[in-house]
Amino acid sequence: MRRAYFGTDGIRGLANTVITPELALKVGQAAGLLFQRGEHRHRVVIGKDTRLSGYMIEYALVAGFTSVGMDVLLLGPMPTPAVAMLTRSMRCDLGVMISASHNPYEDNGIKLFGPDGYKLNDEVEEEIEGLIDADLRLRLSKPDSLGRAKRIESVHARYIEFAKRTLPRQLDLDGLRIVVDCANGAAYKVAPEALWELGADVISIGVEPDGFNINRDVGSTAPAALIAKVRETRADIGIALDGDADRVIIVDEKGHLVDGDSLMAAIATSWREDGRLSRPGIVATVMSNLGLERYLEGLGLSLVRTAVGDRYVLERMRQDGYNLGGEQSGHIIMPDHATTGDGLVAALQLLAVVKGRNRPVSEICQCFERLPQILKNVRYSKGQVLSEDLVGPVVEAARQKLGSGGRLVIRPSGTEPLIRVMGEGDDRHLVEAVVDEVVEAFTRAAAAAA
Repeated sequence: MRRAYFGTDGIRGLANTVITPELALKVGQAAGLLFQRGEHRHRVVIGKDTRLSGYMIEYALVAGFTSVGMDVLLLGPMPTPAVAMLTRSMRCDLGVMISASHNPYEDNGIKLFGPDGYKLNDEVEEEIEGLIDADLRLRLSKPDSLGRAKRIESVHARYIEFAKRTLPRQLDLDGLRIVVDCANGAAYKVAPEALWELGADVISIGVEPDGFNINRDVGSTAPAALIAKVRETRADIGIALDGDADRVIIVDEKGHLVDGDSLMAAIATSWREDGRLSRPGIVATVMSNLGLERYLEGLGLSLVRTAVGDRYVLERMRQDGYNLGGEQSGHIIMPDHATTGDGLVAALQLLAVVKGRNRPVSEICQCFERLPQILKNVRYSKGQVLSEDLVGPVVEAARQKLGSGGRLVIRPSGTEPLIRVMGEGDDRHLVEAVVDEVVEAFTRAAAAAA
């Protein structure tokens, strides 16, 4: 069923156009009603990143939740994983994060967490959608039963202590020079402070949010500034978070990027040696490099693949009992520590390996040879149905050309009218040719459907 509001990661869109105060009010009322279970006083915790539109959405959500009798605890700017952790830690019935993650400031979004700190599943989101579109006037609270709202001031220290406790006892970061890029986003206070408290020499960039500069030329999707700063300061490591700090990209001491695949490989190697993997393998998406899969096989570990989206990775991990997984983009999920991707905690786990092995980041993270991977997009008009007759034979022929030593992944974007075509294999020229053939077929199909 195609849903009207929720996408692969909550509700997201242009602020004051898609994500309006009216919509936020209805989301607050709908989710508030759905998560009132029992006779206790119900509570919801709300965090946000640093976008200008966060104020508008925050207060509209407060109006929605209080109008159905829920008390609201306002956290201010806090990472998404902190909101998930605090929802469970503070025994709230619901958690909300106002963020559009790595998107520019013009966008915003609403992510919801259940009382267990996990993102809501599709069925619950569909129930909320049904209530958003319903007439709820008769279900609003009476004047004497309205909710209250207050700001909580101590949560930064609470999350910092949580993140620090994910490290082995007695381990500190003394002697490490770390550049941390907070993307002018939600972690601009907590990430530098946590690293400093652990003993590191910390150099911070992307820590001056103004409502407009979140993710602008900084953060995990724009690592050039971090690379330059690591080289300039001769740092041991660079850590780049995204706007809501649920994903991370690393830069080694040589100024080379380390993506989520390499990060998972490094942590999996260490955890295997220490007997910390709950199962002999990890979970990643169809976009993770084939080189990672081959490397893990050499260690006797499997790579279980899911659809793109950290929620699908986590669902498979919970279903089958894995305790390490993530995405190439830097969502690293470790249920032993957190209920969602946590960029800071993932970086700390890598730093624990660096300190424990007493080796530089470049050596720890250069685990496998990356296969050539080509990704191209085909844009089509919204609502178009592309002919299978035009693309099917070309796709099948492309898979045969790549053979068992390569992969072809074709998927629609979850946020734009795009078809994403990804090919990989040992022969770069063959992969490029195959991807171009498939892209051309989809382009012809889009033109024919116009």
